[in-house]
Amino acid sequence: MTDEPVVLGGRYQLETVIGRGGMAEVWRARDLRLDRLVAIKRLRVDLATDSTFQARFQREAQAAAGLNHPNIVSVYDTGEKVDPASGISVPYIVMELVKGQTLREILRQGRVLEPAKAFEYTMGVLDALSSSHKHDIVHRDIKPANVMITPSGSVKVMDFGIARAVSDTSATMTQTAAVIGTAQYLSPEQARGEPVDARSDIYSAGCLLYELLTGRPPFLGDSPVSVAYQHVREMPIPPSQLDAEITPEMDAITMKALAKSPDDRYQSAKAMRDDCWRLLNDEPVTAHLPAVVPSSAAAPDSSTTPTRALPEQQEPDQEAAEGAEDTFYTEEPEPPRKRGVSAATVVLIGLMVLLIGALGLFAWRLMGDPSNNEVPVPAVIGFEEEAAVELINGAQLTPRVERVAGPAEGKGTVIRQSPEGNATVLVGSTVTLTVNEGPPVSEIPAGLVGMLQDEAVALLREAGFTKIEPLPAPAGLDSLDAREGEVVRVSPAEGSEVATNEQVTLYIASGMTRMPGDLVGQDGTTARSTLIAAGFTNVTTQSVGVGEESPTARAGQVVRTSPTAGEQVTRSTPIVLYLAQGRAVVPDLVSDSLTQAQALDRLVAVGFTSVPRIEYRTVDDAALVGRVVEQSPSAGETHDKTVPIVLWVGAQSSSNSPPASSNGTTSAPSSPEGG
Repeated sequence: MTDEPVVLGGRYQLETVIGRGGMAEVWRARDLRLDRLVAIKRLRVDLATDSTFQARFQREAQAAAGLNHPNIVSVYDTGEKVDPASGISVPYIVMELVKGQTLREILRQGRVLEPAKAFEYTMGVLDALSSSHKHDIVHRDIKPANVMITPSGSVKVMDFGIARAVSDTSATMTQTAAVIGTAQYLSPEQARGEPVDARSDIYSAGCLLYELLTGRPPFLGDSPVSVAYQHVREMPIPPSQLDAEITPEMDAITMKALAKSPDDRYQSAKAMRDDCWRLLNDEPVTAHLPAVVPSSAAAPDSSTTPTRALPEQQEPDQEAAEGAEDTFYTEEPEPPRKRGVSAATVVLIGLMVLLIGALGLFAWRLMGDPSNNEVPVPAVIGFEEEAAVELINGAQLTPRVERVAGPAEGKGTVIRQSPEGNATVLVGSTVTLTVNEGPPVSEIPAGLVGMLQDEAVALLREAGFTKIEPLPAPAGLDSLDAREGEVVRVSPAEGSEVATNEQVTLYIASGMTRMPGDLVGQDGTTARSTLIAAGFTNVTTQSVGVGEESPTARAGQVVRTSPTAGEQVTRSTPIVLYLAQGRAVVPDLVSDSLTQAQALDRLVAVGFTSVPRIEYRTVDDAALVGRVVEQSPSAGETHDKTVPIVLWVGAQSSSNSPPASSNGTTSAPSSPEGG
């Protein structure tokens, strides 16, 4: 058996870790009160005492809890639980459990998205941002890893861990000494450490759209700093230059979102979303390619280089009518005329330049310090793949990722590297990172609910699952209709794709039910049918002894049951129906000198139902007149309660007419047959 499951807040039972990040881990859990699956994000224990991380974690809960939108992962509850090992109070957030894949996982699979699909996903992100911006919440970390796509194609934006209210965005990375956001999706104002508003999210959404269209971020670099520099100073290559399927309108929307100045971007998520809708519905978009302004580092002196609009390439007779477009270029000043140089001179100068360059390279290799070309390899074992690759790139090395199956613990992290950390290698060398991609994954088979335990266990083992734990079904699940040993619930649910070494719990019915309370008094056949219809499988009948049944019981009528009415038993428990024989012992009506009326009462008392026939016999003893002097059947015999009964009553010898019988009939005196 496994250890006692961890329950948070008295209602959330942790099941398995489904994700890890820099500051928290995410668990799949079951809400025992509402009987539903949820996701629970717990701050790492080693960070729980850090006020900065505590505040960021609390900010995420507050930001997301205030938002209610179908494209935003819902927050249900928050709380804290003391870690038993350290005694530290660890906060947690209870969230909607979303099935699906992140856009980062989809992109890593090498799947090429159709441009239309890229814009559809982006519209879902923009709908979510529009809702958060209405509540003055800036996400500040829009990236593929924070966007989930459900199996039905819905978009879910998650991780508001660094979100802030617009009024609080002055707390930038320059104040926290940490880059807030991910380098490849930072807005220029984020990269500069300036206050940001909702338009910063528009830029990040533009980076996301760019990657969905082209398969790569708008800027690549050896380090996060170099990428951030490009966000601030350089314009990205238009997507259409990387993929011929991308139209000028798609370029226009993407490049407008990526404008360096917030004023040149879409001014709201809704405005960008509406332009994406127009594009998908073949309507004109509002975006135009933004002005391309050379960076100051590369631009000639503006005092000597006038800038003018470059007309769109078109027929000469259209230029005057349509004027200049928005694209700008730098016009070189016309150099002074010089005397011509012969072709031979040009060739000779070129050869001399090549020779000098070759000699310089030879001398550098001969006398230069080789150590200037060597760098230490970062130690990245235990890092998430994305962070490890970024560190290797930042060290001017080339990462190569290999993936192997491994335990769920540490999924997505580097477990080996070659060369090892801190080894010295040449710049540009390849570093092989072996990443744990987790255990093999299989689908929980359908149809387990309703099977018997052994059948369900066998089917799960066939599917590759190794940790299967049957547990008694709790009171709320133990249906009275389920057979003993029948599976009434599976966790994780049928159809879920989970690691084969993850625990699968089968909740098993006890098969208990209550004995019906209306069986006594029914005939045996009816009572037996009632029990079989209720699911009981072992029903027998047994006759009670003479004298054990009530005087009024008919033959074949149930007089008692075992177990008794209302008892809770399994449906395989032996059930005995005790049936009346409908027989009774004939009482002695003669020895006690009973009157005719007294004899009738005694016969009824023991259960005989037929009306006795009264005969009269002349007696010499006056004390026997009106008394039963003989009976048939005889006393002590056992008969059906419906057996005919004859009573002989004493009569006076001098009387020629017999007295009236108690049942209203009279009969002449005679002797009983057979004496």
